[in-house]
Amino acid sequence: MTQPLTLLLYQKLIPGGQLVNRLQDLGYRVQPVADPAALVGDAERGKPLFIIADVEPRHESPCAAIAPLRRNSATTHIPVIAFAAAGNAVAQDAARAAGATLVVPDHAILPHLDQFLEQALQVD
Repeated sequence: MTQPLTLLLYQKLIPGGQLVNRLQDLGYRVQPVADPAALVGDAERGKPLFIIADVEPRHESPCAAIAPLRRNSATTHIPVIAFAAAGNAVAQDAARAAGATLVVPDHAILPHLDQFLEQALQVD
């Protein structure tokens, strides 16, 4: 059986590296995405089950990469779990406005990953 793919957009090694390990432990194939501009193309080609995105930019705005996912008929259905520091309301609000399925604080992403995945993957 093939492992389902997830795209992981992150620029900070922690928790990015930890998320890669945790997702692999859960049975997912993880493709890190370093460049937010590549997210839509990677999603079109890879057809991931979901995307996890660190929306606190270091160089380019990851939120600017989420909005095109929602406008693209080939990727609009892919759930996006965005995370940012609990105190960074600007990044969290930007992720919601861009169309993230779920926006969570960065300190909660690892301990509650199973629950966030279940919530994001629920079909309406």
